[in-house]
Amino acid sequence: MSTPTPHPASRAATFAAAYALLRASADLADHWIQTDHQAGTKGDRSAVGRRACAAHVATYTTTQAAALLLGTRLLGLRPKLRRVLTALAVSAATHYLADRRVPLLRAAEATRRGNFARLADHGMNGAYILDQSWHHIVETCAALIVAG
Repeated sequence: MSTPTPHPASRAATFAAAYALLRASADLADHWIQTDHQAGTKGDRSAVGRRACAAHVATYTTTQAAALLLGTRLLGLRPKLRRVLTALAVSAATHYLADRRVPLLRAAEATRRGNFARLADHGMNGAYILDQSWHHIVETCAALIVAG
């Protein structure tokens, strides 16, 4: 006996809710929960940097998990736990990778965005903008995973 396929409207609602919950909780985790030490150290090429990044990703992922759990329950949505856990694992792994800074800088250089990544003038910080755009892309993929 196969599991019935969710109605497309239900999947679309789950996607929209999951994306909004992931995005809002990411901002909370990145800008309010992350410590100054984590923010300033997580990109260092050392054991201290790796630990700071791992600690940040742990609180980031916990924040996203809580938002998905509470938000989907309040909205009466019931995404499959396996999909939620997969989405959180994708978000966590890619967040760690991006926040170590070197992989994202290499990706920027490979796509000819290296100068933009180093921009820190005119009220802009290119590395931060590229970091956030990366997280938005991954959160969209994670929301698609949750929605099935």
